[in-house]
Amino acid sequence: MTVDVIRAEPLDGLPHGFLGRRGGVSQGVVAGLNVGSGSDDDPAAIAENIRRACAAVLPGARLARVYQIHSATCVIAEPWPFDQRPKADALVTDRPGLLLGIVTADCAPVLLADLEARVIGAAHAGWRGAIDGVTDAAIAAMEQLGARRERIVAAVGPCIAQASYEVDHAFRQRFLAADPANARFFAERPTPHFDLEGYVLARLEAAGIASATGLVLDTYADEGRFFSYRRATHRGEADYGRQFSLIGLAP
Repeated sequence: MTVDVIRAEPLDGLPHGFLGRRGGVSQGVVAGLNVGSGSDDDPAAIAENIRRACAAVLPGARLARVYQIHSATCVIAEPWPFDQRPKADALVTDRPGLLLGIVTADCAPVLLADLEARVIGAAHAGWRGAIDGVTDAAIAAMEQLGARRERIVAAVGPCIAQASYEVDHAFRQRFLAADPANARFFAERPTPHFDLEGYVLARLEAAGIASATGLVLDTYADEGRFFSYRRATHRGEADYGRQFSLIGLAP
């Protein structure tokens, strides 16, 4: 089975992809293209999955990742060793041949680009990072490298959809305290359900970028295509896989 690479039209012309679980070598509950080093998967399988993922997007590129902590921290990427990667949840670059990677398993992966300036970014937007401004931090860091926000395009990849994302009232209240207008991202069914993708798109649009597009793909509901932390938790599974989102600049 080939690696499943989902591309976003606004990023056409750039090597990029939101990858699912298809096309990997992992077995068991993490079967497929699991790239999560925090899982209990065989490290050799994870390494092979990472190799396949990178080759499917930008062959020969060096990979830059961060130690994701659900923050709003963004860094300028370097090809640092994996065990020396900084703690952050977004990274940007203007360096050709460097592939930016974000790992998710229900959180929203965001890929960004100023095609004219050739500056790119990738962000991991879980609800904490999203409300704290991880996408704003990524846009600001891209501007440091010469991007202009009015030219930046962004795509939000596969993440947990509102229908699958039940939360409690305290969660909802946190968002309302930040901005009462955030009520529009919650549906009562009868408990609150949160629209993570919609919220991230709204934050991107409010930042004044050129466009923000959501792929409307639910990681929780589509077991054959995506890993999902929440689905694994609901099933009482001992482990869960993580999928990659990648963007780079061709040399």
